[in-house]
Amino acid sequence: MTLFLLLAGVYMLGNILTAPLISQLFFKGNIRSEGSGNPGARNAGRLFGKKAFVATFVGDALKGVIAVGVARWLDFGAAIELLALVAVMLGHVFPLILKFRGGKGVSTFIGGLLVFNPLLFAVFVGLFLLGYPFLKSFTLAGLGAIGFLPLIVLGFSYGMPAVSVACLVTALLFVAHRKDIRQKLMPEKS
Repeated sequence: MTLFLLLAGVYMLGNILTAPLISQLFFKGNIRSEGSGNPGARNAGRLFGKKAFVATFVGDALKGVIAVGVARWLDFGAAIELLALVAVMLGHVFPLILKFRGGKGVSTFIGGLLVFNPLLFAVFVGLFLLGYPFLKSFTLAGLGAIGFLPLIVLGFSYGMPAVSVACLVTALLFVAHRKDIRQKLMPEKS
């Protein structure tokens, strides 16, 4: 019962998207109908400036921090900590209260992964930094590093349940970025 309440609670926490709150409260706008339409940090930064980017990033990252932190506090173990991260990311990407049209989940993922294991997070960042000069795209470099997440988790000697959940995290982020992947890998011909 505690596990169900944890996952349901962090899913609902994921439903609270920072960018729409910031755009409505401080800029009297609707971020979902401006710029790229994505309620995330990059679009907030493009539309409203660096402070909006940072506030959105931090607000969404805190959701991942809380989800993984609560699972750890309840002493569930690594696999459930990652499952809590999946649940909060699902709430962010597919929020019930916004008709399942949310953000991409990267900020939430970063916050949760940092709490899950800071050293593992550092390896993830290192892979991103290695890939960026070759791919010349934050999106592709980030997704490339995310693709290695299950192997990184395995390399840190977590068990197969945690590796399996890391596969879910990776799959969710790839689904959330499917349009970006198509645009980057198959640009439209003019």
